[in-house]
Amino acid sequence: MEIPPYPASRPLTMADKPLLDHLCADLQPRISELTFAGLYLFRNAHNYQVSQIADSVVILGKGYDGAGYFLPPLGGDVAKAVTVMFAAGWSLYGADDQFADTYLNSADVQLTELRDSSDYLYLREELATLPGSRFHKKKNRINYFTSRHAYTVDLYSGEYLVGCLALLERWFESSHIEADRSVRLEVDAASEALRSAEALGLEGVVIVVENRVAAFALGEHLNRDTAVCHFEKADPFAEGLYQLINRELAQLLFQECRYLNREQDLGNMGLRSAKLSYHPVELVKKYLVTCPDGKDFVALC
Repeated sequence: MEIPPYPASRPLTMADKPLLDHLCADLQPRISELTFAGLYLFRNAHNYQVSQIADSVVILGKGYDGAGYFLPPLGGDVAKAVTVMFAAGWSLYGADDQFADTYLNSADVQLTELRDSSDYLYLREELATLPGSRFHKKKNRINYFTSRHAYTVDLYSGEYLVGCLALLERWFESSHIEADRSVRLEVDAASEALRSAEALGLEGVVIVVENRVAAFALGEHLNRDTAVCHFEKADPFAEGLYQLINRELAQLLFQECRYLNREQDLGNMGLRSAKLSYHPVELVKKYLVTCPDGKDFVALC
């Protein structure tokens, strides 16, 4: 698929962390992609490049289908950066409702809602306590696991690196979707997240059964009120383990946050059903924004 010419740019590196941390903190994003760790860990999967336009930092990327896009500009003159990128023939991925209302003139652009990319937003306290009858099946599955296994729960540290990497490979080998390039890229990103968790500012929990890591989850703060869970993996043959690691992350970490963003389902119907069964309070919409007459477009200020 043809990609418009790149503006002056360079690959995203770890050296970009201080600046992007600062810009994301100012933005207080709602979409899960806009953290440094979220960008850095998928820099190879999406060929993320860093450009500067109108004093804004603009991240350029490619979808799994090879289509080029830019993410919402960070800092600086965002309206001008959007105007320049549309004039150059680029599409915008990841605009949420707030961004669209602030910067985009709907008469001049086409917004396509990307349901497969919508982030699932939950009340953290509900995931931690599973209250009432709505979560009855979740509690039953947790009880099924805990009544049959001796286990321990701990915060993630380098002590568990080897065990988590081994679990990750077991999960991949049992997934029966080895040919799916996006899954292999996800495993590679999760592997790097485990190796670089401290440097990236990620926090996590692990569940150990019979001296072997059986589940782990890693996340970070997304904004003042919300944490985001980037990775969650568990022994697929242990019923109730996914429900348990989900609960333990919400109980033990990010207790100051009201919400937990558990990212998108990418169109996987099984994953969609599982995420919906936890009763999200909102699906954070993301749009692909195209501008056929980009040279005549001027973003709202």
